[in-house]
Amino acid sequence: MRADRLVSLLLLLQNRGRTTARELARELEVSVRTVHRDVEALGAAGVPVRADRGPAGGYRLVEGYRTRLTGLTTGEAASLFLAGMPGPAAELGLGAELATAQLKVRAALPDELGGRAGRVQERFHLDAPAWFREADPVPFLARAAEAVWEQRVLRAHYERWGGRVRRELRPLGLVLKGGIWYLVAQARAEGQGQEQEQTRARVEGRAAVGEARTYRVSRFLELEPTGVSFERPADFDLAAYWQESARRLEERLRHDVAVLRLSPRARRLLPMRFGSAGVRALAAAGPPDEDGWVRVEMDVEAEPVAVGDLLALGAEAEVLGPPGLREAVARTVTALAGRYGATAETGTGTGTGTETGPGPGPETDTETGQGPGAEGDMAADTEAEADAEGGGAVAEG
Repeated sequence: MRADRLVSLLLLLQNRGRTTARELARELEVSVRTVHRDVEALGAAGVPVRADRGPAGGYRLVEGYRTRLTGLTTGEAASLFLAGMPGPAAELGLGAELATAQLKVRAALPDELGGRAGRVQERFHLDAPAWFREADPVPFLARAAEAVWEQRVLRAHYERWGGRVRRELRPLGLVLKGGIWYLVAQARAEGQGQEQEQTRARVEGRAAVGEARTYRVSRFLELEPTGVSFERPADFDLAAYWQESARRLEERLRHDVAVLRLSPRARRLLPMRFGSAGVRALAAAGPPDEDGWVRVEMDVEAEPVAVGDLLALGAEAEVLGPPGLREAVARTVTALAGRYGATAETGTGTGTGTETGPGPGPETDTETGQGPGAEGDMAADTEAEADAEGGGAVAEG
């Protein structure tokens, strides 16, 4: 561990120039006293480190000195694929490796390219979680990642939509979607052979053994390694699997079409509330009437979900059809009016003016283009939604 720290110290001095002991201690997560000892160790090894005194002082390398000690370890090389995602890298247990790998890459670059890399890091930042969503607690993420890498079978206790289940998992990959981690794995019920599980899967109409399924990592109650190895399918492509399963999920969930009448303000809100479905609806909208309202047709989820989603638009939208959805929205609005005692005569409640409905939200000052009710949130609970619809290739059955 000390050898790794000395390399990191040397690369920090090379990349940053004069740096105080306190800054180095903070970066290396050690005490200032340890930094002083490590600098002495570098000097004893022949590295020309100089200590400048005074308010503008600090440690620096002699001008012109550059180390060629930039070989990456296995963990550091793997972490480079997460170079734009320090948060997820830390969740996977690769935070320290990523920091060291970046230092080594910077040290190996010519001065001009190294400076450009530093400016990119200063000017671009990735924040994975969606707005108003805290990151899921994922205590088993590092264990899942290790099993993916080592191709080891896991014994899982999982909280799915329909209850708790126990599974033996062959982990194939991890996916970070909208700040939420998912494990893609082949699975079978604990204690069952493959033939039994295949039969059970056919009866229940869900994915059979050998087909990949998706698990939300935060829903694992237990995740224990078995020590048993497995052969990863040679033809499995994680990116292609995820793209196809996400497409199938959206098709399965957004199987109804709502006919809406939207105010000018609702037209601005629709893409932020409904993502690509709202964008497509607006693109095919008819011309505005004399009040500026337009008629659109938009893909929506099943009625219970669609009612809540559409009510987020408040009085800025009217559901014209289908009749069942319009009646469901009307029942909900009537129940809300009764609960809050809202009547037109007393003027209580929210009223029906064009300035009612959802507040401006984050789009007024962040230009995110996606609010808390956007399509990204719809897809955030892949396993739960798919399980509610009867399972499928993307869901744990």
